[in-house]
Amino acid sequence: MTPSLAAILPASRIRDRLIDRIAYANDASYFRLVPQAVVQPNSIGEIQALFQFSQQNRIPMTFRAAGTSLSGQAVTDGILVDISKHWGDYSVEENAGKIRFQPGIVGGFINNVLKPHGRRIGPDPASIDACMMGGILANNSSGMCCGTTENSYKTIHSMTFVLPNGFVLDTSRPDAHKIFENEQPHIAKGLLELKQRILNSNAKYKNETLAEKIRRRYQMKNNNGYLLNAFLDFEHPLDILIHLLIGSEGTLGFIAEGVLHTLPDYTYKYTGQMYFKNIRDAAAAVYPIKQSGARAVEVMDRESLRSVEHLPGVPAILKELPAGATAILAEYQASDSETMLQFKKEAGRVIHELKLIHDVNFTDDPIAQAALWKPRKGIIASVGAMRPRGTTSVNEDVAFPVQHLADAVTDLRHLFDDFGYTEGVIFGHAKDGNLHFLVNQAFDTPEQIQFFDKFLREMVGIVSGKYDGSLKAEHGTGRNMAPFVETEWGAEAYAIMRDLKSLLDPDGMLNPGVLINDNPQAHVTHLKSLALVAPEIDKCIECGFCESKCPSRRLTLTPRQRIVVQRELASMRLAASDSAEIDSVSKDFTYAGIDTCALDGLCGTACPVGIDTGKFIKRLRAEEVKSNKSAEWVVENFGVVEKLVGVGVSLGHTAEKIIGVNGVKSISVIAEKVTGSRLPKWNKSIPHSPKKLSVLRDLRDEKEFIYFPSCISRQLGTPQLPITNYQSLAETFITIANRANINLHIPANAAGHCCGMPFSSKGYKSAYQAALHKTLTQMWDWSEHGKYPIVIDTTSCTHTLKTCGDDLTPEDKEIWNQLTILDGVEFLHDHVLPKLEIHPVDEEVILHPNCSARKLNLDAKMFAIAKQCAKNAVVPFALGCCAFAGDRGLTHPELTASATEKETAEILKRDYDGYYSSNITCEIGMKEATGKDYVSIVYLVEKASRP
Repeated sequence: MTPSLAAILPASRIRDRLIDRIAYANDASYFRLVPQAVVQPNSIGEIQALFQFSQQNRIPMTFRAAGTSLSGQAVTDGILVDISKHWGDYSVEENAGKIRFQPGIVGGFINNVLKPHGRRIGPDPASIDACMMGGILANNSSGMCCGTTENSYKTIHSMTFVLPNGFVLDTSRPDAHKIFENEQPHIAKGLLELKQRILNSNAKYKNETLAEKIRRRYQMKNNNGYLLNAFLDFEHPLDILIHLLIGSEGTLGFIAEGVLHTLPDYTYKYTGQMYFKNIRDAAAAVYPIKQSGARAVEVMDRESLRSVEHLPGVPAILKELPAGATAILAEYQASDSETMLQFKKEAGRVIHELKLIHDVNFTDDPIAQAALWKPRKGIIASVGAMRPRGTTSVNEDVAFPVQHLADAVTDLRHLFDDFGYTEGVIFGHAKDGNLHFLVNQAFDTPEQIQFFDKFLREMVGIVSGKYDGSLKAEHGTGRNMAPFVETEWGAEAYAIMRDLKSLLDPDGMLNPGVLINDNPQAHVTHLKSLALVAPEIDKCIECGFCESKCPSRRLTLTPRQRIVVQRELASMRLAASDSAEIDSVSKDFTYAGIDTCALDGLCGTACPVGIDTGKFIKRLRAEEVKSNKSAEWVVENFGVVEKLVGVGVSLGHTAEKIIGVNGVKSISVIAEKVTGSRLPKWNKSIPHSPKKLSVLRDLRDEKEFIYFPSCISRQLGTPQLPITNYQSLAETFITIANRANINLHIPANAAGHCCGMPFSSKGYKSAYQAALHKTLTQMWDWSEHGKYPIVIDTTSCTHTLKTCGDDLTPEDKEIWNQLTILDGVEFLHDHVLPKLEIHPVDEEVILHPNCSARKLNLDAKMFAIAKQCAKNAVVPFALGCCAFAGDRGLTHPELTASATEKETAEILKRDYDGYYSSNITCEIGMKEATGKDYVSIVYLVEKASRP
C-alpha cells in the first residue's frame, strides 16, 4: 500500500513501520485497532486524494486529531489520517466575535488566544487542554457549563468541509448555498427528503410523533447517533449539512476549517460546595440552584468524594461525611461586578431553601476556589490511579431528565453493587442531568468480556429503557454505543441515520463501525488488554492529556505512545510473538522512544494520574548503561573536566572564526560516522566561557545569600552580545545584587561541583547520586548549616536540587531538608527588585519560561519581572519545551527544531526588543530555532536598574 500512498504524500508523512502502527492503535477509549498505515496530509488536495484512494482500494479511512475520544471513534484497522501535525492555523476575526481555526489545534490554545479579548469558545470539555478543535466539532463536545446552548452545534458560524466524493465548500461564501445546490444536487435533494420523512411521519411512540420526539430529546444533552435536530432546526440543505457534520464523528466528511461565534469570558466567579444527606436531597436542590443563575452545578456521590478525600488541599470535611452523602459544587460566573453582586444575593437566598448537612461558605478567592474544584477535577485521576494493574478505566457518559436524577443515580449504584464494581463512582453536570460514571474492567478473558457486555446492556436498559435518557450526552457515540443507537431512537429514526450515512458516504469507507454498526457485539469487539510493564506507567489510562505538552510529539512519539508501544512489546513477549517483529519494534523504539525523549517532565503536569513518562525513559537509559565507573570518575574529577570543557568551548569559537560554523559541525559529523555514536554538534548559538569566578568573589565577611553559579554558566556564561554588555551571567548577578545592597557571596570552591542532572538524564544513577552528595555537602558548609539561602542562576539546576529528595541517602536528605535553595528568578523577584530603583525600558520583550520554571511555578514571577522592567512583555501562546535538554539539542538538533516549530513561527511574526529566559541551554536552543538573541532575564533587570 505504501507505494500507492507515496503518489499522494511524501514518504516523510507516511508512517507504516510496525512501531508507528502500534503507537496509533489506541485512543482514550477501551478499544484497540492497528491501522495499516498512518498518514499526515497537509492540504485539502491530499485529503481529496486520500478519499479517492480509500474508495478505490476498499480500505477504510479514519480521521484523528488528538485521540482523546472515549468511545473508540479515533481508531481503525484501515488508514489513520493524523491531522494533529499540519492543521494548526487560526485567526481572530470581527473584534474577537469569531474565531477561525483548522482542526489540528488544541481547544485550550484557542481560549488562550481569545482571553486577552475577553472572549472564549462555547464548548468546554474537561479535556479542552488536550483535545483538538476537529474533535470538539466532530463530537459536539460539551462540559460543565456549556449545556445545550453553547456547544458547537449552537455556536458554529461556518466551516470548510470536504465530502467523501471530493466536493469542497467554504460555507461562509455568500453564494455557498447556491454552489451546494448546483454542484451537489443529489445530496441536497437527499437531505430535504430525509427532512420530509421526519416531518411527514405519523407513527407515534408514547403519543409522540418522530418530530416531537426529536425536539424533546434534544432539550437534554444527546450525542447518541447523528444530530437529527438539524433537520428540524434548518430549512436549507446546506445549513442542515453543516449541523449534521457537527457531532458526526468523522463519518460523513472532513471539517478542514471551522468558524465559531465566541462568547464572553467570565472573569468574576463565586464558588461553593454544598453537602446533602443523600442523593435525593441533592437532586431536589439542582433546579433551584440552576434557576438562581449558577453556570456550573456539579454533583458527586459519596464514592466519588471518598476517592479524592486523601488528596492534599481538599476540604477536610470530605472524610467526615456519612455514607450516602452527596455534594454539589456550584459556581456563579459573570463578566461584571454588578451582575456578580446579584448572583451572590441569589446564592445566599437559595442556600436557605436547601436541606444541607453542613454550612456553606461561598468564595470569590481563586485559591479557595481551586481547593473546592480540586475534588471534582481529581475524580478521574484518583479512580484511574487506584485501579488494579492491567485493568482499563471505562468512563461512560449518560443523561437523564433532571426530574429523574435521584432515582437514576440510585439505580446505577445498585447496578454497580450487583456487578461488584465497588470502586465505581458517579459524578457529573447535574444542571443538565448529565452523569459520568467510572468503573475499572479487565478484558483479558472471554469471561471478563461477557461480564462487561452484560453490565453494559443492563446499563442501557436503565438509561434508555427505564428513564428514556440519552446513552451518550457529550462523549460521542463511537463504537461502544453504536449497537444501541436504534435501542434509544427506534427503528424509524435509526433508518434515517443509516440513509444519511449512505447518502454522504455511499462506499461506507469513512470511519465505518462508528455511529452506525450492524454488529450487536461491537461494544465488546477489538478491546484493549493492558499488559503490565512497570509500576510507574502501569496506571496510565491512555487519555492522551500528555500529548500536547510533549516536545517530541511532532518528530517521533508522545508519552502515551511510548507507553502504548511498551505495553505492546510486553504483550508480544508474553505471547512469544515473532521475534523479528519484537526486534524491529525494540530497535525503532531506541530512537523514537528513548533518544528523542527530552525528559522535560511537562507530560507529568498534564497527566491526570501524575505519570512523568520521562522518569520511565530515564530508567530505560539506566538499564542500557553497562557501567557507571567513567561517570563516577567525572563526578570525582569534575573540576578537571570543567576546565577541559572550557578549553573545548574556546577552541570551538576559535575554529568557528577560521572554518565557520558548518566547518566545525562537519568535524562532529565525520566523527559520528567513525565512532557510530551520536556526538554533540557545534552551533553558532553557543556562548563563550566567562572570567574565572575568583575575580567576582566578594571577600567581605557579611553574607546574605550564597551564589552558586551552575556548571553550565561557569563554562558557557558569557553571551558575546551588545544586549548583555558582553558581561557574564555571574557578573550581571553580582552587579545588580550590589545595586540592591545585597551581599551575594560566591564560595571559593564553587567550581568542580554540579547538581548531577547531566548524569541523571543519561541514566548514570550512581554518578548522579554522587554528584548530589558532593554538592549538597558543600552547600551545607557554604550556607553555614542552612543559615544562608543559596541562589542558583540556571533554573533546570534549581529544579534538580529542589526535587531530588527521593534520590538522596537519609544523611543527604537530612541536609537537603535544611537548605533554602532559590532560583535566580525568585531571587530577583522576591529579594532584588524590591530594593532596586527600576526605570522601565521602552521595549517590548518576549519570554520563554522554560519547563523547569513552569514546573517550579516561577513563570508568573518571570512575567512580573519583565512587566516591571519593560514597557510590555508577552509569553507566546505556543510556548512549549525547547527540548534542548542539556546536550540533547547538540546531539539531536532535529528534536529542538521540531519542538520549537510552532513557538518559533509565532515569535517570528514580529520583532521584539528583547528575548529572555532563565536557562542557558534553553537560550541556546531558542536562539538556534528563532535566530534571535535569547539571554537570561537578569540582563533585563540590569538594564532597567542602571543609575
